[in-house]
Amino acid sequence: MVTLLTPAVLVHTLAAVAALVVGTFVLFGRKGSARHRSVGRAWMILMLVVAVSSFAIRTDGHFSWLHLLSLVTLVALGRAVWAARARRIAAHRATAVALYSGGLVIAGIFTLLPQRLLGHALWSMLGWL
Repeated sequence: MVTLLTPAVLVHTLAAVAALVVGTFVLFGRKGSARHRSVGRAWMILMLVVAVSSFAIRTDGHFSWLHLLSLVTLVALGRAVWAARARRIAAHRATAVALYSGGLVIAGIFTLLPQRLLGHALWSMLGWL
């Protein structure tokens, strides 16, 4: 059983929350500026931390289907960087939006389901379980 206070869970959660906040600024901010590039790099690093740290979080020693999303995230991060450097802006944009929506928002929703570790802890703490 995974506990909430392991370093891997804390790093993963903090990086995911930070990536959600930073990603929102990148997604809705002005594109192509020096600020977009620097904040975008920070977001990519946070997403890398989120994906890599997920592999240290296992329930009863097993990976879950969410770990497949981490593999997809790692590939997509590489694609987004490649597309930006190759000036393939449409591909960069599509990949970054997919990473934000799928890798953070949708994965976050599934992570916060009541039967998942973090979801159960959150909803119990709020008195909803």
